[in-house]
Amino acid sequence: MAGANRSEDIDRSVAVRVADDYAVMQDLPHGQERTGSAFPVIPFFDPFSTFRFSYFANLHKLDISFDPGTPFFVQSPASDPSIDAVVPYFSEYAPRYASDSSAQAVHLLVDPTPRTGDGVFYPSDITLDAQSQLPAHVTLQINGGDMVIGLDYSIVDGYWVITHGTWSSTQHVMGLTFKVSADTTFTDFTFPTAPPDPRLSGTPRPSPSASASPSVAPTR
Repeated sequence: MAGANRSEDIDRSVAVRVADDYAVMQDLPHGQERTGSAFPVIPFFDPFSTFRFSYFANLHKLDISFDPGTPFFVQSPASDPSIDAVVPYFSEYAPRYASDSSAQAVHLLVDPTPRTGDGVFYPSDITLDAQSQLPAHVTLQINGGDMVIGLDYSIVDGYWVITHGTWSSTQHVMGLTFKVSADTTFTDFTFPTAPPDPRLSGTPRPSPSASASPSVAPTR
């Protein structure tokens, strides 16, 4: 935690059922085992979705909760031979090309509009991978505040997944002002065809166990 001179490294094993983000987690090498949403975010998280996000932070504790939603879909109009091009318009976002953007490496900067709304996350910075044309980096910023989420994506075994994520926010508690940050690196991905843990089999989603969030901010 910057400003409080507190930091902690956490090495965590996470096995997650992608369909509903139910995970079995253990702090390595011999830490407590937990179940619940993959902390801090499911590697398959789509930043262009109707997700929900909440957190609690003080000088001793950081809890982050991500609830992935459904992605946005733009419905294409019916074909019309008199129309040469159709350009979708998003009234909540004002995108523009960054100065280093090119046809091979698209880099977009996005500004909020009066319709974005305070306290709403918007994708402020998007870089596309030249080969896959999928986002390689997305910065999510909260409108009207300094909370920022940074997500780096890569293609691993044919899957588009998060390989690195950051989160930061300034807190004001009982006259104190301090910066809280988390930095997470995802490594050693595997994509088994069968559940690696029997608790990840079937549906519906089980109830999470107690203490599903860590007691310290992961920094790496």
